[in-house]
Amino acid sequence: MTGSLYIPGKTWLHRTPAWLKLLLLALTGWGLTCVHDAASLLAALCLTVVLVCQTGVSASRLWGQVRPLFWFMLVLGLYTAFVQDALMAAQMVLRLSALILLALVVSFSTPISQMMVVVEWLLLPLEKLGWVRASRVALAVGLTLRLIPELIVQWHDIREAQAARGISCTSFTLLVPMLVRTIRRAEEIAEAIDARGVY
Repeated sequence: MTGSLYIPGKTWLHRTPAWLKLLLLALTGWGLTCVHDAASLLAALCLTVVLVCQTGVSASRLWGQVRPLFWFMLVLGLYTAFVQDALMAAQMVLRLSALILLALVVSFSTPISQMMVVVEWLLLPLEKLGWVRASRVALAVGLTLRLIPELIVQWHDIREAQAARGISCTSFTLLVPMLVRTIRRAEEIAEAIDARGVY
């Protein structure tokens, strides 16, 4: 899996306008920060899981996205339980898990091009004031959303290739080839942008 997280489909989530999904994501995120009841947060998480299933994502692909965050959430939850209490830790883990999965729902069901259109539309008032170039910012957002999953895949590919060769995987041995690949990819993108006359 490289590039965009978008999964083509014809579900009601795919047909929902990008601006509405992003708006609901922002409002839901704000609402979840105001909820401090573990039962309500658990219900929200269960509903979010149902929405994830509606996108048509496979279990393996979903696990590939949440696996790095799983261990982070586990450590963060244990630390919070130790510093504060178990209830606070449960609330935090439930809240963050729901938010992460909601963001994945939007990513799985929305093409990056549609997100870029929304970003550009939101920035039009600032462009009229001469503060930003809406198209450039939208392009930067689109490239970021597309490249983050690609960089994660590259990191895993390098680690697996080194492990297959019997090379000890350390931060240094992974960082150097990762940096080289990233620079090459950046050059390819820059050449593509130049070829399309985007300035």
